[in-house]
Amino acid sequence: MVRPEPEKPPTPSPPPPPPAVLVLGRPVTRAEVDRLCERLPALARGAGPGPVTVDVGGVGRPDLAVVEALARLRLTAGRLGRGIQLRNACGELRRLLAWTGLDEALTAPAAPGHPLASGHALGLEPGGKAEQREEVLGVQEGVEPGDPAP
Repeated sequence: MVRPEPEKPPTPSPPPPPPAVLVLGRPVTRAEVDRLCERLPALARGAGPGPVTVDVGGVGRPDLAVVEALARLRLTAGRLGRGIQLRNACGELRRLLAWTGLDEALTAPAAPGHPLASGHALGLEPGGKAEQREEVLGVQEGVEPGDPAP
């Protein structure tokens, strides 16, 4: 008589790799930007799919060095087929990103329904088009003879 082999319990699948998280500390200097960009590919390779989370809560008072670091990290992540999403961005950094026009460029595409799915993931209002902006004071437009009146 042949006995059937006992069923083997299913082998548990390995846990998914953790998401990629890069923590920016204080201070972020322009000299540090290259080092951060060099770390990103190794960090992304060892992580699960999706955007790289950049935790900016420890940068203190944000300045243009922080903005440069975030812009370059976004380019590096894009070359790897990823985006970035910001975590712990203070209001001052969000305003600085909006002022530089990088607020939407620094957000990763996300699944529909996720807070980052909209272009306003940092809670910023979109800027107007160039023709809607106020003219700079003290700038006068010259008129050439023969030009039609405005």
